[in-house]
Amino acid sequence: MLAVNYSTLRENLKEYCDTANNDFETIIVTRKSGGNIVLLSETEYNNLIENLYVRSNPDYYNKLINSIEELKAGKTIRVELSDE
Repeated sequence: MLAVNYSTLRENLKEYCDTANNDFETIIVTRKSGGNIVLLSETEYNNLIENLYVRSNPDYYNKLINSIEELKAGKTIRVELSDE
């Protein structure tokens, strides 16, 4: 996570946008008047929203956790799919 003031961000916006996108870096933009903001890539934002959605639904989240545990325990079935 990087912290940068508003003026520095404005002067180097492209570089900070590239850093957020290419390195998945979260950038905190500080402002003198307060009300800091966070700059992050669209990919990171979408991942965050998806995780919030999954965790907000206890039934879905528990099903996901149980599926992961079954996979780790080798309780899987291999199925061949046809192109028909």
